[in-house]
Amino acid sequence: MGFESQEVERKVLSMLKILSDSQEPLGARVIARRLKDHGVELGERAVRYHLKLLDERGLTRLVGRDGRLITEQGVEELGSALVRDKVGFAISRIELLAFRTDFNYDKRCGLIPVNVSFFPKEKFSRALQAMKPAFEEKLCVSDLVAVASEGERLGELIVPEGEIGLATVCSIVINGALLRAGVPMDSRFGAILQIRNHKPFRFVELIHYAGSSLDPSEVFIRAKMTSVGEAAKSGEGKILANFREIPALCRATAEEVVTKLREAGLGGLLVMGNTSEPVCEIPVELNRIGMILLGGLNPVAAAEEAGIEAENHAMSTVMEYRDLIKFQEL
Repeated sequence: MGFESQEVERKVLSMLKILSDSQEPLGARVIARRLKDHGVELGERAVRYHLKLLDERGLTRLVGRDGRLITEQGVEELGSALVRDKVGFAISRIELLAFRTDFNYDKRCGLIPVNVSFFPKEKFSRALQAMKPAFEEKLCVSDLVAVASEGERLGELIVPEGEIGLATVCSIVINGALLRAGVPMDSRFGAILQIRNHKPFRFVELIHYAGSSLDPSEVFIRAKMTSVGEAAKSGEGKILANFREIPALCRATAEEVVTKLREAGLGGLLVMGNTSEPVCEIPVELNRIGMILLGGLNPVAAAEEAGIEAENHAMSTVMEYRDLIKFQEL
């Protein structure tokens, strides 16, 4: 980039990331506020200064008085710059969304994390049919979803022209609920889980969050490595899943939280192992318990398997629980 120091480059990269996640122009005040979520403290005046430098380099462009959009050149720069800083981005995203989750299962209100997928408008009905078996067989975190038309919002994302947006509940809702209950959770990896006779059998592929700059679910879907539709219909197939660990001492609290989430229509827990024992052939640390969580994008993976491509934004934003409806109502 040609900036003065690596520290400045990190700040600029964070600004480009914020702009790339938005479909509408953002001003310096909003960017400064969102930078705090990335652990970057930068005043509004300093943000304006850096935005002018980005404009000069063709990485952003001014829209209106103060709004900025990222350019194609900016997207390219974001994809290639400071790879070492983006390693572990996935785990950082999980921790951020868990912190932002404030769902109250007693009052049935609050923010929960969601994945957002954009489908071509003319293919959305077919996509719903393809996703239906995955929801019916509960190969998802929840059957609660949200739908939005072009120009409308799903959390902080705006649905692009000619598309329909679908929000599905993300498994990080369990991270967030356990965090609020005082239970620390170690998010180890996202994976492809083989289902045999309707039960989890073994992991066949995995990507560790701590070493990844991408969301594993998006990678597996794009690589066409799932067979969620087949798993829903016959009980034999490969689905998206996540592996977590918690301290063994927290088991009772975790079970209580999971039960209350399930009563609110928020599931996702597939397996909770025994203390220090392997789960689906994955070794577990001493005095810890392994947990397998279902991937929130499994229904979307089923649609992609049926030839209906979507633009997926996994672990992308949070939404109010009360704004979600049951999939069956669509």
